[in-house]
Amino acid sequence: MADPTYTIVTTMKNEGPFILEWIAYHRSIGFTGFTVFTNDCDDGTDKIIMRLEELGVATHVPNVLKPGQSPQRKALRRSQWHAETQASDWLMSADVDEFLMIRAGDGHLSDLMDKVGDVDAVSFCWKLFGHGQNDGYEPGFVTEQFRWAAPENMFPSVQSSGIKTLVRNNEKFVRIRIHRPLVAEDAEDLRWVDGGGQPMPPVYRKSRWSAHKDFSHQYARLHHYAVRSVDSFLVKRDRGRTNHINTDQGLEYWRAMNTNFEYDETILPRLPAAKRVYDDLIADPVLADLHVQACDWHVAKIKELKAREGWPAFRDAILAIDPGASWRDQKQHD
Repeated sequence: MADPTYTIVTTMKNEGPFILEWIAYHRSIGFTGFTVFTNDCDDGTDKIIMRLEELGVATHVPNVLKPGQSPQRKALRRSQWHAETQASDWLMSADVDEFLMIRAGDGHLSDLMDKVGDVDAVSFCWKLFGHGQNDGYEPGFVTEQFRWAAPENMFPSVQSSGIKTLVRNNEKFVRIRIHRPLVAEDAEDLRWVDGGGQPMPPVYRKSRWSAHKDFSHQYARLHHYAVRSVDSFLVKRDRGRTNHINTDQGLEYWRAMNTNFEYDETILPRLPAAKRVYDDLIADPVLADLHVQACDWHVAKIKELKAREGWPAFRDAILAIDPGASWRDQKQHD
């Protein structure tokens, strides 16, 4: 019997410096496909994905949007008819700042599946990583640069308990969605578990986008580098959100997602395998050149934003925010 195939469906805009690490990491743990919808790219993100498609690594889909449309929601609706997603055994919606950290065995998807057994879906809870006092942008692996995170069993904000779900591509689900699948009305014997192999409560058949209070992270956690450095966050804010497009990624987003309370290096032993895949990718001269161009664009964009009216004050404001305030408030009420 052939090994199962695993595909990540995602949307990207101006994420060029971070793509190859993300692709390499997830290929190293067992993902076999990446369906990437891009829109309105200025840094060559779309060109990087198109080159990856030529190399047989990813699939590029232009995401043409009407005014007011959510890039992420439109992409996920379209993905259910896309050839790659139809052919894949497993599907997952994940962003380029999210890294699935499998804690079982050698950190491979096969190790996770050995632990959770014959299931239809597995959900993983975010573990937010903060900027860790990295103010400026530096090229290199995000997973190495940012090691300060939210506490293992404490959620400093409402957003910090969000989940993403790996879904078996079968008749029990209508389609994947941002955090959890849309379950078919007539789905029977649904086997949906959390990151520790525990059954998800029945309420998740209809709703819920975040982890419940007894959610287990024993076998896997989704490391979420939502802010990266201060300067890279400026670019992220300027790009705009992929889902809640009318909501500014401003001070409140930074306060909620910039978590620097606990040192977490658990992903580091997984990186040598990722770097081997990365080295194979960057050995392609076309891809290497596109990557450098994207990094140069990122640096230039940061410089431009720092000179834009109102943005230096915004940068100073996020630097002045105490990243521990909401966490300490929560602990006092527990």
